[in-house]
Amino acid sequence: MSYFDTSLEFLKGVGPQRAALLQKELDLHTFGDLLQHYPFRHEDRTRFYAIREVNESMPHVQVKGKITNLEVIGGGFKKRLVGVLTDGTGELELVWFQGISWALQKIKPQAEYVVFGKPNRFGAKLSVAHPEIEPLTSANEKGGYLQPVYPVTEKLKAKYVDSKLLAKLIRQVLEASQSHIRETLPAYVLNKQNLLDKKTALQGIHFPTDHNQLVAARHRLKFEEFFYIQLRLIKMKLVRQEKFKGIVFNDTAILTRFYKEHLPFPLTEAQKRVIREIYADMKSGKQMNRLLQGDVGSGKTIVAFICMLLVVGSGAQATLMAPTEILAQQHYVNLKKYADKMGVTIALLTGSVKSSQRKPIHQSLEDGSLKILVGTHALLEEEVKFYRLGLAIIDEQHRFGVAQRSKLWQKNETVFPHVLVMTATPIPRTLAMTLYGDLEISVIDELPKGRKPIKTMHRYDSHRLQVNGFLRTQLEVGRQVYVVYPLIDESEKLDLKHLMDGYESISRAFPDVAISIVHGQMKPEAKEFEMARFVKGETKIMVATTVIEVGVDVPNASVMVIESAERFGLSQLHQLRGRVGRGADQSYCILMTGNKLGVDSRTRIDTMVRTNNGFEISETDLQLRGPGDLMGTQQSGALDLLIGDLAKDGEILKQAREVAQHVLESDPTLEKPENRTIKQQIESLRKSIVNWTRIS
Repeated sequence: MSYFDTSLEFLKGVGPQRAALLQKELDLHTFGDLLQHYPFRHEDRTRFYAIREVNESMPHVQVKGKITNLEVIGGGFKKRLVGVLTDGTGELELVWFQGISWALQKIKPQAEYVVFGKPNRFGAKLSVAHPEIEPLTSANEKGGYLQPVYPVTEKLKAKYVDSKLLAKLIRQVLEASQSHIRETLPAYVLNKQNLLDKKTALQGIHFPTDHNQLVAARHRLKFEEFFYIQLRLIKMKLVRQEKFKGIVFNDTAILTRFYKEHLPFPLTEAQKRVIREIYADMKSGKQMNRLLQGDVGSGKTIVAFICMLLVVGSGAQATLMAPTEILAQQHYVNLKKYADKMGVTIALLTGSVKSSQRKPIHQSLEDGSLKILVGTHALLEEEVKFYRLGLAIIDEQHRFGVAQRSKLWQKNETVFPHVLVMTATPIPRTLAMTLYGDLEISVIDELPKGRKPIKTMHRYDSHRLQVNGFLRTQLEVGRQVYVVYPLIDESEKLDLKHLMDGYESISRAFPDVAISIVHGQMKPEAKEFEMARFVKGETKIMVATTVIEVGVDVPNASVMVIESAERFGLSQLHQLRGRVGRGADQSYCILMTGNKLGVDSRTRIDTMVRTNNGFEISETDLQLRGPGDLMGTQQSGALDLLIGDLAKDGEILKQAREVAQHVLESDPTLEKPENRTIKQQIESLRKSIVNWTRIS
């Protein structure tokens, strides 16, 4: 066992109880974990400010001066201790609402102190609440250091484990572990990338001597983290390519016939490029594993069908799995139009297909006469057996876990099918490189010709009458309208009330118009029924919660009104907007908000109004929300980042990926002496660990 695997309870000042608490609250078990509990910021205590320089916009300041006055004011819950600090340039008020008797014992009027805290302004006075305070001494009068600030929880603070104590414990481990810290990157990489060595980087991230060292330490540790994650992903990809031979599909006769006789519209350049990339994969003899990204309405379905034809033409079968029945149904209807023209057999398998209808599907699938099967999770059932599955397409990847995906491609006994993963959720490049680094990525980044971009407008609740007037003009020319309400997590009852109130006010505003309503608490059959009425045009306005985010195409629906738009995330707003604009008519998206908007909400709304580009939107979303929220829970295991930030460190990630690629291309098994360091690092870790930069 290495030094870094030592349990925290054996560290001076921790003991069994604190160790259990650190484990529960921060997932810190060992010395190594503690050393990699990095500070999220540093407080600058290197300089003193004169009080006249201090203003309320500063995050925190350090001043020194004399306490000239100290008194207790008010009584009961309004009781507080107020002191006045002066340095000859001005006065600063110090306030304590708690721990008053402790402060009175500690602080002596007319003595000199160093004070640190966040300045606030109340009227003409500047004040600091609950400042950190210590007597002025010869040791601290020149200013201090960059103080690390660590993530802690309220429970830890209640047990007197704060950021300062963590700093003390980390300093202890760091000093004692100098002889145990190994370099984890080869010398040629350090030199070429101009990186600090590991020891200096660890020292510099926790207790830097100055800002420059802190920046260099962060850069080194981020580079290392991304390098090992990319190394792992690229290695997985290479191993898979070696191990999993793919079926060769290169018979294009049926495909050429479809192109010449039945293609309903010319393909965009982006669609053609993606088809070429997929065709190259399918005839390479290696298993394809490709992610196809394309905004809502970019024409992924026709690309999927063309790929299916390639497979069917070579005597194999294809399947497409969607996350909901309604979406599977829609894919089936769209694909069937093309399949019928080509004389290709196609069937739909979902949870609601009766067992009497299932039997013939299972049989024809097994004997190979059924060529294309579209469905939901029902495709994963044991009794679904293929004669020869050549291509598995998975739609809306983020709704399926990795285990479900692999279940699908294990349907073949001997050869793995090619895999195409489709998503309409544009993923920023940095995130895609990390989450799907083992997949090749194709992007459809242009809309079909003739498609008019959706006009997006922002309106406040006070403009309700104007908005209703606009909706009426749209309804009069025969269009349909979506009105979407947010889901407020805390209370479904509240959601429902919000939705029902909205439904009532729309019914009052449009008494002569047929209205559908759809929400999460309805039974699936009722939901499907209401959706179907809207699709057929029997109802003209659809009032719904976000249930409609993934799903139905209604070419006649040309207006999307999103209520309380400030409550939605950016990618969700973009997904919802994509529900309109499916036909040739001009479509509109109206974002309704209250008058008061926070900074982030304002950025989201402005971004939506400014652009229709899903990738630009996803980049902004990543910066606002961070990667965790964008990935969905089942993916979060893919990302065990300790210091890297996908929203901000795209450039470092790119460099690290290039270096990792170069290392594995020139030395796939890491046998060369110069790569011994990398090999040792990987071998020293537990197999279960995702992030290969962990200290162990």
